[in-house]
Amino acid sequence: MTLSSNRTPRRGRVFPENRLSTEEKIKRQAEWEEFNQRCQVIFEQVQPELIKEHYDWFIFIEPDSGEYFIDPDEMVVRQKAHEKHPNKLCLILRINETGTCGRI
Repeated sequence: MTLSSNRTPRRGRVFPENRLSTEEKIKRQAEWEEFNQRCQVIFEQVQPELIKEHYDWFIFIEPDSGEYFIDPDEMVVRQKAHEKHPNKLCLILRINETGTCGRI
């Protein structure tokens, strides 16, 4: 079976109309960095005390309220945060020296 020679291969995105502009990408990156920085401030405040009793537990931080939720089970801490702040973006970290959740 041979393909037709007049067939032009399609290249590119499936939905090109959904492509973000450079300005929008820069804006979103700046918003993410600002959100991450606000969460890091809270993490740095509570981490020294929590690391003693809750090493390697998960912490979800909601920066607008300053609230955080901890649990050794990631799904449980996600549920706690979602119940209290259902429409808010939260940052998940591990209570350890770096806050890293996985292997680097």
